[in-house]
Amino acid sequence: MEKLSNRLLSWASIIDEKTLDQARTASGMPFIHPHLALMPDAHLGKGATVGSVIPTLGAIMPAAVGVDIGCGMIAVRTQFTKAQLRGRDLGVLREQIERAIPLSAGRDNRKIVATAEPRVAELEELAGRNEFDPARYAGHWRNQLGSLGSGNHFIEVSVDETDAVWMFLHSGSRGVGNKIATHHIGVAQRLAKQWWIDLPDPDLAYLVEGTEEFRRYIRELRWAQHFALLNREEMMDRVTRQLSETMSTDVEELERINCHHNFTESEKHFGKQVWVSRKGAIQADAGRPGLIPGSMGTASYVVSGLGNALSLNSSPHGAGREYSRSAARRTFTHDQLREAMVGIEFRDTDAFIDEIPQAYKPIDRVMEDAGELVEIRHTLRQLVNVKGD
Repeated sequence: MEKLSNRLLSWASIIDEKTLDQARTASGMPFIHPHLALMPDAHLGKGATVGSVIPTLGAIMPAAVGVDIGCGMIAVRTQFTKAQLRGRDLGVLREQIERAIPLSAGRDNRKIVATAEPRVAELEELAGRNEFDPARYAGHWRNQLGSLGSGNHFIEVSVDETDAVWMFLHSGSRGVGNKIATHHIGVAQRLAKQWWIDLPDPDLAYLVEGTEEFRRYIRELRWAQHFALLNREEMMDRVTRQLSETMSTDVEELERINCHHNFTESEKHFGKQVWVSRKGAIQADAGRPGLIPGSMGTASYVVSGLGNALSLNSSPHGAGREYSRSAARRTFTHDQLREAMVGIEFRDTDAFIDEIPQAYKPIDRVMEDAGELVEIRHTLRQLVNVKGD
């Protein structure tokens, strides 16, 4: 850990100056308490750095939570072993998963399937209790439940160091969460202009605790966080069905972990009750299970938190980008992507060049930097990778 100032601590050994400048700016906001914590995977984001933990007194900056509210990971350990998968057609398994789950931005379910019905009902009831209609943001939000999205979101079948088979996926609150976040970022920016608040960056606009705008944001934020959690559960049910068909026997779930890495919670740190916004970071209280994915083609990790107080009980959420998407496309080739994915069943298309492992920080270096934050329980290696364009 490096103390960059009284209000900025960093666990990142690989970090560029633009990201540091962005973090320094955010850490200077008057309501930060006691400091902003940069995770090992920190990289440039919108307003606030991705891979940062931002504790605030009496205010929240919606852009510091991120536009994919509740984005996170879910993993399930099964009874199967790598040896039992030998001889199975993993290409067929990948295609079955791709048919069962809508992939890519803007792709939704054509109908609400049986497993999704109780989850949709739960979200409808939660929205009613929070006095808002999600259809104001996305009329088809119900059909978004159980869809993956694109970018760095993925579904994988992996094996750990004992050759146990895991199902592993990464997604969030989809279009409805994005619309909710974008709306409240706009509200915060409008209020800043209305009250002549001079901000170092418009995306650091904030909502003040006790106001109606703050209360509405928290209600809708929590709904979107729950949507993201149920979205991952719905997709995991579908992956489970496809793996069961491939193995000709039902999956036995031996362990399940479902955690956010774009979210806000009220927590007590350094003697104060603060709002902790983790933008690309997971909660890592002592003993808490968590998930830290690498990039496509590299290892992912099942971890246990160490409860590091200076990190505000947090840890990284992944590898963290070193190249922007456009820079990755200029730098790397389809052949390099194929080389990086040797031995992994994936959809071989140049649409994924911007997700090539070399576009990310080395995950082993990130995990080394995180040695004070989490303990590694399992190391996962992909056998099957599913992504949206």
